[in-house]
Amino acid sequence: MLQQYQNILVPVDGSKATDEVLRRGIEVAKRNKTHLDILNVSEVNQFSDTYGGAVSGDVIYKLSEDVQKRLEELKQQTIDAGVTDVDVHVRFGNPKTVIAREFPADHHNELIMIGSTGLSAVERLMVGSVTTYVSRNAICDVLIVKPTAKKKTNKKVWIRSRLF
Repeated sequence: MLQQYQNILVPVDGSKATDEVLRRGIEVAKRNKTHLDILNVSEVNQFSDTYGGAVSGDVIYKLSEDVQKRLEELKQQTIDAGVTDVDVHVRFGNPKTVIAREFPADHHNELIMIGSTGLSAVERLMVGSVTTYVSRNAICDVLIVKPTAKKKTNKKVWIRSRLF
């Protein structure tokens, strides 16, 4: 029996993986004729802890505005691709718990489509992978989107030489 999802969550973080995750989320939403939630989670504690409280509310507000603007662009991209039932959301908190539990509980998501990683190796070591946490602790199904491999081309390079 084929699983039909009625409400899909695509968390995005602005990393290189965002476009691929959204593209695949759009494909699944179109195939299932379903609702798509696009979510960005901002961790406010990272600003106050990392910079010793030096980051003002104005800076955080500006960052939030920028995130909202980018999410609206992603929403339009989704609509242009043929998914009309789409909402964008900004949440504050720990991305791991918001994505795995809080947001899906509030919005009744049945599937989370998340990128395999948005962090560098050092960041994963320091803070842990959000994807790993979500895959182990989510309250619904999780589909991990791997980046598409770049196709290798077998172009031959011909070098023309002349003997003197």
